[in-house]
Amino acid sequence: MKKKRFNEVQILNVLKEYESGISITDLSRKYGISESTIYVWQNKYAGMELSDLKRLRLLEDDNKRLKRMYATLSMDFDLMKEALAKKLDLDLSGEKWREI
Repeated sequence: MKKKRFNEVQILNVLKEYESGISITDLSRKYGISESTIYVWQNKYAGMELSDLKRLRLLEDDNKRLKRMYATLSMDFDLMKEALAKKLDLDLSGEKWREI
């Protein structure tokens, strides 16, 4: 995964400069980023304060953790289902499995 060059505080500072009236072209030259990056940041972080941004980051990290946990549990369930089917000689696609 590509490492981010700007932290939340820097992103907010760029957006505040944009809101104060500095043109996108000047900001993109000053910080060495594309104009589209500023627009993406504006869509994602518009109207947020630093505390909101930290909260968003925590929620995103928690969401990633929960997705990984779900994926692990789902794989474990599939493995157990296959092991049980082999032990009981069941067809996983058949109706017998759904009745169990």
